[in-house]
Amino acid sequence: MIRKGSRAYQELPATRDAFVWLRLYQEEAWKKGVPRGRKRPLWWTLRRPWRPLQYDAARMMFNRANELLGANWTLHDLRHTATFLMLDDPDMPPVYVQHILGHKYLSTLDIYNRPTKDDVITAGLAHHARQQQLRENPPPAPPAPAYNPDSLNILFGRPFS
Repeated sequence: MIRKGSRAYQELPATRDAFVWLRLYQEEAWKKGVPRGRKRPLWWTLRRPWRPLQYDAARMMFNRANELLGANWTLHDLRHTATFLMLDDPDMPPVYVQHILGHKYLSTLDIYNRPTKDDVITAGLAHHARQQQLRENPPPAPPAPAYNPDSLNILFGRPFS
């Protein structure tokens, strides 16, 4: 994608499903006559004359959908929702979320961090349980680098890595 402010190119992660839906959109648009090509914009207006879908047109499309649904969502609400979901994932480091969103400072994400007391207590107890588990069952020491791993596997009767 091209960043709105800096106009810098940035690769972003996406699910496989996103690419399937994108391809379905492209095929449908191309059948209607939307220009195609590697250097062409990805999103296009649905009516002739074909024009690249700019932010204002996407916002108006979103507003029409809101009117039909009786909702009051904005495109930016999608960004906020994605941010909350990514930060709720314990395996998603906040610095990655910062990079995806294009925020200059990690502290910008502070407005999304609203853990409940129960969340904090649960996470703290889980941390202490993991530390206790490590104390009771420390990981085995790695073998000396001079030993051949295949020989160790035969000697101990199991993969030794």
